[in-house]
Amino acid sequence: MTTPTPQTRPGTPHPLGATWDGHGTNFALYSEHAAAVELCLFDAEGNETRYPVTEQTAFVWHAYVPGVQPGQRYGYRVSGEYSPARGLRFNPNVVLLDPYAKAVEGTEQFDQGVFAYVPGDEDNTMQTGDQRGAPLGLVVDPSFDWQGDQPPRVPFHQSVIYEAHVRGLTMTHPDVPEELRGTYAGIANPPTLKYLKELGITAIELMPVHLHVDDPFLLDKGLDNYWGYSTLSFFAPEVRYSAAARQGDSQGVIAEFKGMVKALHREGIEVILDVVYNHTAEGNHLGPTMSFKGIDNPTYYRLVTGDERHYFDYTGTGNSLNVRHPQTLQLIMDSLRYWITEMHIDGFRFDLASTLARGLHEVDQLSSFFTIIHQDPIISQVKLIAEPWDVGEGGYQVGNFPVNWAEWNGIYRDDMRAFWQGAGGLASDIGYRLTGSSDLYQSDGRKPYASINFITAHDGFTLRDTVSYNEKHNGANQEGNNDGHNDNKSWNCGAEGPTDDPEIEALRQRQQRNMLATLVLSQGTPMILGGDEMGRTQNGNNNAYCQDNEISWYDWANVDEKLLAFTQKLLRLRREHPALHRRKFFSGRTIRGQDVRDIVWLRFDGQEMTDSDWQSAATQSLGVFLGGDGLNDVDAMGNPVQDDHLLLMLSSTYIDLPFTLPDLGGCGEWELLLDTYDDDAQEQVASGGETTLHARSVKLYRCARSEASRA
Repeated sequence: MTTPTPQTRPGTPHPLGATWDGHGTNFALYSEHAAAVELCLFDAEGNETRYPVTEQTAFVWHAYVPGVQPGQRYGYRVSGEYSPARGLRFNPNVVLLDPYAKAVEGTEQFDQGVFAYVPGDEDNTMQTGDQRGAPLGLVVDPSFDWQGDQPPRVPFHQSVIYEAHVRGLTMTHPDVPEELRGTYAGIANPPTLKYLKELGITAIELMPVHLHVDDPFLLDKGLDNYWGYSTLSFFAPEVRYSAAARQGDSQGVIAEFKGMVKALHREGIEVILDVVYNHTAEGNHLGPTMSFKGIDNPTYYRLVTGDERHYFDYTGTGNSLNVRHPQTLQLIMDSLRYWITEMHIDGFRFDLASTLARGLHEVDQLSSFFTIIHQDPIISQVKLIAEPWDVGEGGYQVGNFPVNWAEWNGIYRDDMRAFWQGAGGLASDIGYRLTGSSDLYQSDGRKPYASINFITAHDGFTLRDTVSYNEKHNGANQEGNNDGHNDNKSWNCGAEGPTDDPEIEALRQRQQRNMLATLVLSQGTPMILGGDEMGRTQNGNNNAYCQDNEISWYDWANVDEKLLAFTQKLLRLRREHPALHRRKFFSGRTIRGQDVRDIVWLRFDGQEMTDSDWQSAATQSLGVFLGGDGLNDVDAMGNPVQDDHLLLMLSSTYIDLPFTLPDLGGCGEWELLLDTYDDDAQEQVASGGETTLHARSVKLYRCARSEASRA
């Protein structure tokens, strides 16, 4: 350690974090319970210079250091009472990461010390040795030439979301330069952009890109936290995903990330971030101290009343962020605004969002979290998506989030998987799911697009594995196959895992198409798990959170080209037909001036479904007529939106069905647009005629009408 050379100045309490002004840097850190704060600056060799921070305004400790430039490494040492039983965990021997650091140098180094206590004696004895294993913050220059970048602002009802991992997407892509694979720059590379554009998505939802920690218990097994749901910083982009950081340019991570966003925006693709504000990487009372714990533990975490040594754990990770505290709430809001205004992000998917909405214990729609977001003029204008559950009591809240929020619809996933498994008695549930889940979202003022429909996601089987495995095969995780979900609602079609049986393989191909078709042709907002469109497998692993290897990476050498072409066709059909992405729920009433309704449900004999059909366990097929004149909507210019009449047929039964084409909407003839049984099928069927709806398949028809008949 060296003594300070330049004289510090008082500085200002806002903004929090390290702010360079061209002449020096202002440092501001919130700590309500600290007794003293030291700013620690480190040179390239790791030599430390400490500056006492003596100015305090409203619990914000602040100082201005002249001459400190971008690239400067820094951290804090915070003094105060070490009393875990009272929730106080101050230890000036621990160098701490600034919660507002915009960039970091390196990753955590456990061998250099990350604990405020001496391991082996619970957490009773304070650590006296120097602990410098946390990443250091970097002073940054935020300037970047956005070249007039504008957000695509794709309307929610026209959105198609693609969930992907930064590393997994390009790690084996043969056309992406090797030094860029698995990075932000790899996504911005032309071959990746071309693929995403031609696929037909409108938004890429990136799994966590906030700086995270690789847990020691994984590192000891030669694994790491691939998914990244172990956040340490809510501002700094993950350096592991940066080509610039690989070359030793930690400051370049921010420009690289911004360049990725700018490149995606040029292609009309929005960027949504999967964010983890419900907990941090510091774990339970025996976890490491890298930032929040050592800066102000009672402020940032939900502590058990009367037993402040321990943390409320609604997340299954050891702690829960204390969103009831104004400063912690400000931290989250400042982070969200930063990613919108500085990084040009278009929306967020909130991991375990029920945790953020908890009052004392229960999930509360009127919580401060929702109130402040709805009142914020910046955050309220982007796409807000909740994962509407956590692991605490009463945490499953699908359908219960406020207006302006969309939700991952886990009920959609479960119902659709069960239907394609062949389960009976689901007709009424499938009716709701196909039409935007009005039973969940209509009564509270939301629209069909509030339902984020998905069949698969990162957490669980891929689509290929959903039709190839009955049981999980998580041996590679080295947890005795005890991790991951046991209830997958999957069906292996007759053999567990890979098979050479042509009949089983044909059925698996059809089942993948069935689920993709159902997903894309349902009302609501479809979300495709990245790689499902090319037949990506994880070899039966349904919890690949620690598999940063070929299990999780896209296999670009073995793309199922036919399935990819089928998916591209599906997304093109959805894009071309507004009847497939309505902004409003169906009314079921007769369209004004016409003898036809906006939606009609049909049996395979062409007759309307009856109450007994809806309730029968034997009903495993249905048809739905979508009236192209019944959209009750206008386009951006105020002109009425119209479409062809469409007819969607689904059958999960094991036998072929003779399906009668209905005489509705003045349709004399129906043209086949899609058949999951035969990618190349073509067919024209007169109204009243029959078609064969093959076992376990989907068909989509259009009624081509003249403009005169639409008028």
